[in-house]
Amino acid sequence: MRRRDFIVLVGCATAWPLAARAQQSGMPVIGFLRSTSLADAAHLVTGFRNGLKEAGFVEGQNVAVEYRSANDQLDRLPVLVTDLISQQVAVIVANSNAALAAKAQTTTVPIVFVGGSDPVKDGFVASLNRPGGNVTGVTFLSGQLGAKRLELLRELVPTATTMAMLANPNSPEGVAERQDVQAAARAINQQLIILDVNSDQEIETAFATFVQRRTGALLCGAGAFFNSRRDRIVALAARYALPTIYVLREFVSTGGLMSYGTSITEAYRQAGIYTGRILKGESPTDLPVVQSTKFELLINLRTAKALDLAIPAKPLALADEVAE
Repeated sequence: MRRRDFIVLVGCATAWPLAARAQQSGMPVIGFLRSTSLADAAHLVTGFRNGLKEAGFVEGQNVAVEYRSANDQLDRLPVLVTDLISQQVAVIVANSNAALAAKAQTTTVPIVFVGGSDPVKDGFVASLNRPGGNVTGVTFLSGQLGAKRLELLRELVPTATTMAMLANPNSPEGVAERQDVQAAARAINQQLIILDVNSDQEIETAFATFVQRRTGALLCGAGAFFNSRRDRIVALAARYALPTIYVLREFVSTGGLMSYGTSITEAYRQAGIYTGRILKGESPTDLPVVQSTKFELLINLRTAKALDLAIPAKPLALADEVAE
């Protein structure tokens, strides 16, 4: 995604000595907090570092970063936030659930969130133009595109009488998307099965259930939980020959059939820029929430061929990128 496709709306824990050395040298420390594993978030960290560099900060040279992950144990987030605050971090950068936990504990430490939900509805900020507190950030709107993904899925698999959705009830963006998809399905009388999952085993069980109930196509929901398990989910979709649409291009890159959404890596680059601006003295209150303006449709023809699925002309014509 090109950088101009984002606009600002106008009007693994690091070793303890690193933070100590940074503080002793006067180097600012950033807390980088995720509710899910850091193991599969290397591209997000890279995007964040690129944004920091654009703002004039290079990790290890004039800024330190303390990495923390709850590994899907959401009840651990408050403890991790307390830990970061005790490290006297200058800014906390966090995904949706982690940012909510941070916001609940501090009104003074600046927080930069990166999420796919509505930041006003979820209580991150008072408004997009003027956040009004110690929180600002980037939204890539993944939770607000459910109806569009359902429409694209129906165009891709028009013969599917029953469709399914894999949802995570602990994801703010996932909750919004679920409501969007349910409303869209009712409006067109589309039979829809939604299963909530919270663990790897539940994902496995859900796929078996979808096949048992003769589901013709699947929508994989939004949120960090699914993003952190993209390899597993794509593999299961292939195993059960289930045409699936995803939120992020990373799923297509690993073999998924189709995705519609924006770039989460670009969102983290934008978060890096905002973090740098805060380190230079700007206040989150004065930094409008950054919102994506471009959404891309990606189709993987290799996967379609493996599924013995002929891609209709309309989705192909709409696709921004086609993997041959």
